[in-house]
Amino acid sequence: MKTICDGLRFPEGPVYLPDGSILLVEIEAARLTKILPNGEKAVVVQLGGGPNGAAIGPDGHCYICNNGGFNWHEDSYGLRPAGQAADYSGGRIERINLQTGTVEALYTETAKGKLRGPNDLVFDRDGGFWFTDAGKARERDLDRGGVYYAKCDGSSIVEVIYPMLSPNGIGLSPNEDQLYVAETQTGRIWAFDLDGPGQIFRQPWPSPHGGRLLYTSPNFRLLDSLAIDSHGYICVATIMEGGILVVSPCGEFVAHVPLPDRFVTNLCFGGKDGRIAYVTASQSGKLFQLEWPRAGHRLNFNART
Repeated sequence: MKTICDGLRFPEGPVYLPDGSILLVEIEAARLTKILPNGEKAVVVQLGGGPNGAAIGPDGHCYICNNGGFNWHEDSYGLRPAGQAADYSGGRIERINLQTGTVEALYTETAKGKLRGPNDLVFDRDGGFWFTDAGKARERDLDRGGVYYAKCDGSSIVEVIYPMLSPNGIGLSPNEDQLYVAETQTGRIWAFDLDGPGQIFRQPWPSPHGGRLLYTSPNFRLLDSLAIDSHGYICVATIMEGGILVVSPCGEFVAHVPLPDRFVTNLCFGGKDGRIAYVTASQSGKLFQLEWPRAGHRLNFNART
């Protein structure tokens, strides 16, 4: 493992680009930043709110889940979020033209109500995207979250899975017949059988939302964002017991790779053969690079930037 870059303000949403650089968000600084292979930082655009997950769409633009902003606590350990921001600006999906820096608020609400805290997203091969809305936490209460499916042209957004408790990481199996969602507070990974773009085969009660419980963490290991490798293993960034949790498609524990940060929030795969994991260590503000035993599953549309 090596540190590529430090001094970041709660990095998240890493995206590997064809030139070997990493696009990521800095949630506390509310910006989209590019990290060059030599570790140099370049601000792409200032966004406001709380940019969280990021992905490249079929049009080559960068799509952002913006949670609207957190309050922050900073001490000797580093940064950590502390609930809904006093100047909370509302949840939204944003689209950024990487050539011009133009920012467009693509979605702010659904037929069920306003977006509260969009967190992470993944594009399917049809060009639509799934995303989680974790909701927002306040001093005495918190929202219930859900999972949504939207088109990248701004024409359609549908609530598909509800309710969930702090849904965070989201990913598709390599053949796109399964959707995986990680819940932060419960330490659970749920699997949803897919029935076409934006549709699931809904499991009957007692499933709370139509999913199958795939895995539950046995200890205080909260789950954040995730990536899928070429074996279909689900690789989930973990908080408190910081690192990368690896779970098989059958729900079997494979490994937990510990890392020196209590807020390991996300990862992506890159490098020539896809066997380098780029990991955001958010509390310490670092981007790590480490060799991975398997290649990562290549995301749709990532080469078109």
